[in-house]
Amino acid sequence: MLNILVTGATGNVGAEVIKSLLKVKYDLKLLAGVRDLEIGCKELTDKRISLVRFDFTDTTSYTPALQNCDFLFLMRPPQISEVYKYFGPLLDVAKRVGVKHIVFLSVQGVEKSKIIPHYKIEKLIVASHIPFTFLRAAYFMQNFCTTLKNDLLDRRRIFLPAGGARFAVVDVRDTGHVAAIVLTNATEHINKSYDLTASQLFTFQEMAAKLTSILGVNVKYTSPGLINFFLAKRREGIPINFILVMIMIHYFPRFQKEPIITDCIESITGEEPITFNEFVADHRVSLCGLQQYPGKSLTN
Repeated sequence: MLNILVTGATGNVGAEVIKSLLKVKYDLKLLAGVRDLEIGCKELTDKRISLVRFDFTDTTSYTPALQNCDFLFLMRPPQISEVYKYFGPLLDVAKRVGVKHIVFLSVQGVEKSKIIPHYKIEKLIVASHIPFTFLRAAYFMQNFCTTLKNDLLDRRRIFLPAGGARFAVVDVRDTGHVAAIVLTNATEHINKSYDLTASQLFTFQEMAAKLTSILGVNVKYTSPGLINFFLAKRREGIPINFILVMIMIHYFPRFQKEPIITDCIESITGEEPITFNEFVADHRVSLCGLQQYPGKSLTN
């Protein structure tokens, strides 16, 4: 039996990895890493899931969680910026207890951006000599249900300093599907990296137009200057560090080469990636504000 530990199990990405693993016809034990076991019991109710306490900020939780783990799905919580403080010891434990493969959720373009934490984490994983697969995800469509939700619901706008930059996007469901296949067929993906994207590039102006058309409400795109954006988000109570992350993700692409589109999702899953139109249609109720999307921030 294969033991697979999924970190961030109650978050949007982790939850989709678990959903996809539960559909796989494979003899496996599914371990869900959660910070709070009581909360985990309420959110992860399938009897095929075994909960284990795993907290990135508590290094004493690493060994008990990893000691029975063959394969590890690893992701970085948005609040963790001290890579060497937490991921160094984590990988030391993983190597000591014999973790056989790590599937790490990374970011498209990470190899060209040394300032983001994912770059350092990838380097640490490579240095650990544990076999790995890097899933370098594009901009998550589900950010409209989380990070961008308040502006969308309260003001019917997308308010980001992205100018006319074009972004590759991906649905979290495709990311979870790919992760599940890689975890259960790891020998085919040893030490490989995959850029996960849908089939088109979009500006936020184009995404606003699609939201308007499909939702039937007028969604405007506003690209403020950095100072105006920073001050507006501070008035909303957004932490400074998180605002800086938003600037890095949305502003810097204006001065970089356009991201590439890949066929990695289709080649691994055998299915075409979910389109932005499909995402909006599937989440129409929550995007229109009739109910809240049950997720955490996905700024990747």
